[in-house]
Amino acid sequence: MLFRLSFCLLTLFGSLQTAGLAQDTVNFPVIGEVISMDPAFEQIIDPRSQVQVVASGFLWSEGPVWVQELNAPGYLLFSDIPRNSIMKWVEGQGVSLFMKPSGYTGVAEYGVEPGSNGLVLDLQGQLICCEHGDRRVSVLTKGGGKRTLVDNYRGKRLNSPNDAVVKSNGDIYFTDPPYGLPKQLNDPLCELEFCGVYRLSTDGTVTLLTNQMTRPNGLAFSPDESVLYVAQSDPSAALWMAYPVQSDGTLAQGTVMYDATNAVTTLPGLPDGLTVDKFGNIFATGPGGVYVFSRAGKLLGRISTGERTANCKFGGPDGTTLYMTADMYLCRIPTKTGK
Repeated sequence: MLFRLSFCLLTLFGSLQTAGLAQDTVNFPVIGEVISMDPAFEQIIDPRSQVQVVASGFLWSEGPVWVQELNAPGYLLFSDIPRNSIMKWVEGQGVSLFMKPSGYTGVAEYGVEPGSNGLVLDLQGQLICCEHGDRRVSVLTKGGGKRTLVDNYRGKRLNSPNDAVVKSNGDIYFTDPPYGLPKQLNDPLCELEFCGVYRLSTDGTVTLLTNQMTRPNGLAFSPDESVLYVAQSDPSAALWMAYPVQSDGTLAQGTVMYDATNAVTTLPGLPDGLTVDKFGNIFATGPGGVYVFSRAGKLLGRISTGERTANCKFGGPDGTTLYMTADMYLCRIPTKTGK
């Protein structure tokens, strides 16, 4: 049975079109609908829950990450890629600029997506950034300075690191599609003939894990780190892969977990960012919002934002709120689960 929540128009909330305004309100506008496709979905998300728009006015929002502080409520960081910026959202205060430039420090114009994309915290709580324009994975150190972690593979510059996830041993797994290059794989600056999924080990070694995905994008581990899920944002093969993680940290032959190619022509968006809850359920942005899969890969339901939805991560003081970056919006929805 499908449970659908009616759309609430945002016509009365035109003031939200300008990012950065203080939003000290609890009366947030809502968009979209929650669609249950399996009874198990109701154990994860109440089908009566609503998608709240907590901030808007961005050019393309991406890469949300929750930063929890000691004895403080915490805050959310996310990228606005075209504006080469990382934004900070605080409950009761709204949005402010956290960092600019975030992904490109050159002096010449550099395409339409120069900024940072995926953001994640390392084991020390430092911010790791996937940078399009500077074509690197960097870390923001405790002193406030940036350090390059990796910018090449065997001497050839990376395309444009897109998203990353940190394994419990400190290794960083990341994807490298061409979206940040001004002309993508046809750009004269492109040095690699493929789009890779990589591992940056704690000793600095860079390992190519697979180059068989045409447009690798978001990625996340299962709770026991035995499986790495990777989204492919190729409209002709819009799918999510599941790769068994071997004892040495490399990947075995992957299998298609779910193919959403048929939905691309009717629903907005492509497979993009994803996250996994503590029970192994997979929350993956794709055509029509956020798909929710069981750990076995069964589609349980979908959170439809009505927008191209780029990424999602759990956050909030108790870690049960799912934050979503959807085109110009930063959204959230309460869940019954979390990290």
